[in-house]
Amino acid sequence: MFVAPDPGLLRLRTGLRAVLGIALAVTVAELAGFSLTASITGGLAALLALFTVTDATVRGQAGTTLLLPLAGFPVLALATLLHDHTLLRDAAFLLVVLGGVYARRWGPRGHALGIFAFMNFFSTQFLHAVPAQLPELYAAVGIALAAAGAVRFVLWPIERRTPPPAAPAPLPGTGLARITTRQAVQATAACAVALGIGQVLSEDRWYWAVGTTWWIFVNTVSRGDTLVRGFRRFLGTLLGIAVGMVVAIPLHGAPLPTALLVAVCVFGIFYTAPLSYSWMMLAVTVMAGLLYGLLGVLDPALLVLRLEETVVGAVCAALAVLLILPVTTHAINDAWIQRALRAVHAATAASERRLSGDEAADPRPHVTELDLLLGRVRLSLAPLVHP
Repeated sequence: MFVAPDPGLLRLRTGLRAVLGIALAVTVAELAGFSLTASITGGLAALLALFTVTDATVRGQAGTTLLLPLAGFPVLALATLLHDHTLLRDAAFLLVVLGGVYARRWGPRGHALGIFAFMNFFSTQFLHAVPAQLPELYAAVGIALAAAGAVRFVLWPIERRTPPPAAPAPLPGTGLARITTRQAVQATAACAVALGIGQVLSEDRWYWAVGTTWWIFVNTVSRGDTLVRGFRRFLGTLLGIAVGMVVAIPLHGAPLPTALLVAVCVFGIFYTAPLSYSWMMLAVTVMAGLLYGLLGVLDPALLVLRLEETVVGAVCAALAVLLILPVTTHAINDAWIQRALRAVHAATAASERRLSGDEAADPRPHVTELDLLLGRVRLSLAPLVHP
């Protein structure tokens, strides 16, 4: 992890920019006199805006950032209004899960909007927000998105110098043959079971089981992807809880050291995410413990409950991808390898025509496509070489 190459210091710059954007959002919220609940909500909104918005162009990223309130505000209102109505709240949460995963069929923008909607419902449960707090929650989220946008597009526009790589077109399919549709069904079923078991473990903290299940499905395609991600999430959470016992609990929610350590965790999330999901989850888990300390509810039993809920969520996700409309690792590998081979054929054919004197033949577009497809092949093969 610490010796992994970082071309152009991109991960370092992205991590530092995230700390700056989130710190700015929280600082403005505090200066505005918002409650701790609103400040944390704003900080989370800024984190999501900087982490999940991955459109291939700066213009696309700006458009997605502007659309985030349209996905988040209605869900935020719904979650607070239904907070004390258990059955309706649970049904609404599962509908948000279904819609959030299904939205991935529209590419990076749908992916970001789906995550933002889900996390607004999740954070309301985490912070126990009530309807009377909605105006300041809306204001905090609006300020946070403005702060994140200002840092990302004006103060530190990294993407203008190093645009994110384009993604190859998704695998074809309609109805239940479409991978995103299958994942939406899988994730909703898994979250429903995780929600029920999570509430048996804790009537107040059940949402961690649902959150675990949701995030395991993020950026996965095949059965192997999901199983490996579930293992990595459990490992990262276990290590994060061990660190939290040593770091977060002794602080007793002291504001200044907690804020500094949260900034370190934010940097860790962004710096490690491209390389290791386990390391990222370690940083997320420690940050959650620190936030619980700020809220005055942190103790060892809560961290143990967090691990139990994580196990529940991971098991539910694993069972869903094994039993419900499974998308096998073999099928995904076969599809991407075939596309890569077709790109090889197109590139060599164009090269042959060019060498034969056809000035109109250009292999470069096919080579670019092949480079993208080979990256996707490596990702799809990763579960087969996981230790």
